[in-house]
Amino acid sequence: MKQTLPNWRSLMFVPAAREKFIAKAHERGADAIILDLEDSISPPEKPAARAALEGAIPRVSQNGADVVVRTNRELEWTVLDIAAAVRPGVRALICTKIMGPEHVRLLAELIDAAEARQGMELGSTGMILLVEDAAAVLRAKDIASAHPRVIGMGVGAEDLATDMGIEPSPDALEFPKRLGLLSAKAAGILAMGFIGTVAGLTDLEGYRANLRRSRRLGFDCTTCIHPMHVPIINEEYGVSPEAVARAQRMVAAFDEALAQGLGAVTFEGQMIDIPVVQRARQLIARARA
Repeated sequence: MKQTLPNWRSLMFVPAAREKFIAKAHERGADAIILDLEDSISPPEKPAARAALEGAIPRVSQNGADVVVRTNRELEWTVLDIAAAVRPGVRALICTKIMGPEHVRLLAELIDAAEARQGMELGSTGMILLVEDAAAVLRAKDIASAHPRVIGMGVGAEDLATDMGIEPSPDALEFPKRLGLLSAKAAGILAMGFIGTVAGLTDLEGYRANLRRSRRLGFDCTTCIHPMHVPIINEEYGVSPEAVARAQRMVAAFDEALAQGLGAVTFEGQMIDIPVVQRARQLIARARA
């Protein structure tokens, strides 16, 4: 049941009960649309938001974006959210405020039952985990590897800052974000997010610089709440044609060197060997996907 990881760059939040956002979501260029049942939906609206999922899924995915649903943490709501969200057309659920690996396995069991009711193949629905308090951050490694359904994990900046009694500045968030990054990589899942927070991002050049640095650190994809951030994410977390062309030249040069019995070679002023070339092959594969 081990999940195949999606090749996402950008995932954009859309309130599941807001028609004006649902109507244009497919035009925004995001790789995935997150239909939100949590923070953007007030408690009285949550039943209507769950009911709206069935109609929203084909609309937001009509240009090829994957569909993800963010669920609530409260167990009573979680049960209802999973029952409504697990259906054909939903790639994954974002499970919020994860406490530990036992919590992940409990939610996975609920997803198992929902897939069975829908007549879906077991394991069709992935899980994206949000770690959002200090205690959970310190269990991030075990959380990331808790279940085969898990395809990605991120550290939730705003809730973590609230739990720790701090301002969500890049300096304050760097250690927990990097710990989440390392834990995701060790588990072989997507490392989601960037060093910062999605709230209040009006400095677009600063945002771009932050994304560029975070991508270099190893983050794979990230979420956003405003459409203006989508093209920036896609550029910074994507692969440029120039980078692909250089990687292809590097692989060709290395393969030629191997044919001559060499294990390392100088390429465009850089000494390259197997690990360097493997990264080039990974970049080419990401671009093709």
